[in-house]
Amino acid sequence: MKIIKVAGAVLNQTPMAWDSNKQNIISAIQEARKQKVSILCLPELCITGYGCEDAFYAAGLHTTAVRILHEIADYTKDMVVCVGLPIVFQNRNFNTACLMVNRKIVGFVAKRFLAGNGIHYEPRWFTPWPENEQAVVTLEDLEGNNQNYPIGDLYFNVGGIKIGFEICEDAWVANRPGAKLYRYGVDLILNPSASHFAFGKLEVRKRFVIEASRAFGVGYVYANLMGNEAGRAIYDGGALIASSGAMLAVGERLSYKDYSVTPAILDVANNRLAQSQSSTVFNVPELHDTCVNVEFKFPFIEPETVEIQQAAWENSPYRQEEEFTHALTLGLFDYLRKSKINSLVTSLSGGADSSAIVSLSYLMIQLGIESIGLQAFKQKLAHIKAIQNCNTVDEIANHLIITAYQPTRNSGDITRNAASSLAKAVNAQYYEFDINDIVESYKTIIGTNLKRELSWATDDIALQNIQARVRSPSIWLLTNIKNGLLLSTSNRSEAAVGYATMDGDTSGGLSPIAGIDKAFLRQFLRWLEKQGVEGRLRIPELHFVNEQQPTAELRPSEYKQTDEDDLMPYDVLDAIEESAIRDKKMPLECYLTLKHKYSGYGKVQLKEWTAKFFRLWCRNQWKRERYAPSFHLDDKNLDPKTWCRFPILSGGYERELAELADYHD
Repeated sequence: MKIIKVAGAVLNQTPMAWDSNKQNIISAIQEARKQKVSILCLPELCITGYGCEDAFYAAGLHTTAVRILHEIADYTKDMVVCVGLPIVFQNRNFNTACLMVNRKIVGFVAKRFLAGNGIHYEPRWFTPWPENEQAVVTLEDLEGNNQNYPIGDLYFNVGGIKIGFEICEDAWVANRPGAKLYRYGVDLILNPSASHFAFGKLEVRKRFVIEASRAFGVGYVYANLMGNEAGRAIYDGGALIASSGAMLAVGERLSYKDYSVTPAILDVANNRLAQSQSSTVFNVPELHDTCVNVEFKFPFIEPETVEIQQAAWENSPYRQEEEFTHALTLGLFDYLRKSKINSLVTSLSGGADSSAIVSLSYLMIQLGIESIGLQAFKQKLAHIKAIQNCNTVDEIANHLIITAYQPTRNSGDITRNAASSLAKAVNAQYYEFDINDIVESYKTIIGTNLKRELSWATDDIALQNIQARVRSPSIWLLTNIKNGLLLSTSNRSEAAVGYATMDGDTSGGLSPIAGIDKAFLRQFLRWLEKQGVEGRLRIPELHFVNEQQPTAELRPSEYKQTDEDDLMPYDVLDAIEESAIRDKKMPLECYLTLKHKYSGYGKVQLKEWTAKFFRLWCRNQWKRERYAPSFHLDDKNLDPKTWCRFPILSGGYERELAELADYHD
């Protein structure tokens, strides 16, 4: 019987935050030691941070990373620990996992498959390591002496336990390295990862971890980053440990902690038995210098069964709403603390978008305190002196959440009541700035110079836009006074068709819901009103928001303006966007898909909406290029800087729209 205790650790790191990154790593190692863990896997590029981007080209970054690696090695007494960092070899950058055994660096496994899709740009900074190649890299130690270490496509025999690696993307490809490690009779595969959050992604990870452990007859340890690391991507943590097709441990996700260690007991003999029973064909591998042998004595461990425990919300029937809440609130919290901003400011219109943002700002405080406790929450925001003597969620909210309702003569009592009621419910600071006189003064200035009066008959869009733009200077002024972060209220449905006023409602330093469609946001707000987070954290006052039809409220009341009258029903808009942008279908293909799902609207109407979507999409790429940074939440993101690229100038699908117009069912 050969039993060992392994663990995966998740860390909340920040690019080039050397001291805090190092401390999180050391703290995780010390926590694992307390739990009598022998082998600990830490996340990908955890020393530098994953999101360093072009700073990965800086020689100083690599020098500092190696120095910190040597400092960390001293904390690995009687343990086997892997950490991620970039290594320069032959003037190329490689994304590596370093294995340390009992205070010694024993080698570096270099990532073979680089993530270059979606939000990932690893091939820009790193070179993929060629299969079956090994080399020696020379690094300077803390005394200034050069030391040689093996690097490349390696595995390790540590005290009789064979350890191999799949680094993040390595496990997501068809030709994953685990298949070759299986031929070497590896006992344990470690997967240090930086896998960003997306709806439902945890289940995908579970499948590849369980399937690898079953197919290769191994123990498998997956360790991920956690939190808003560099601004856009949110990492959800969730360490996973499996053995021979069975999940042994699932770690906490979307926590506010700096680190979390998830352990499990592995029966190596059972894995070896599984390999022996499944081997029907065997080819002797060409070993070369693939294996690094390291002496190590594992302590005696008795068998132990631990029940997998997950937070109740992980199994909620409202899983997407729960994931959305926990991801967005953690993303906001980390952005707030890492940017050293004092407050979150929202231009609260009383509509769905701004109300969702204010609600999430409040839930950020509630869930944060529940996650790490009041004192730790305040300590993480130590730069905000005003909250240090606060003792309740509401007291803190009154300092952190700043709102302003900015009416014109076209605003109504319904939205004012919705805005003020929500602000009161979450104990936010609430202001009202009547901007009507400012709007009228602009109309007078332009009308005088044009020598005519501006009117809704001749200047509709311009008169709508000036109201939205006039709101921007005042909310920015308030934001500056409060040393705050202005949150833009644009959602993905509006971004797709440019239904937003640049330098108006798009104003802000962060656009937290720009990755979410309007239909889901309305669903989320109804859920938050009636069911609530984990079935207990509700905001009943949202019913003032939920009972309205979404409206920009920029035309006079007699126009009875609604968003869907201006555009089309939001569920139809989102369906066209999914088909056209995510699935890359042409206008006619989108229409053919649409007419079966929405047959009640009529074919002529669906054709018109499809054509309208494509025209607005092409016309408004310049707006999407200027949106504030947004959080990545799923594969429908429209952010042109990280996910969905499209030319600012294009042919506008003219030929394809003509084909749609000429098509007869």
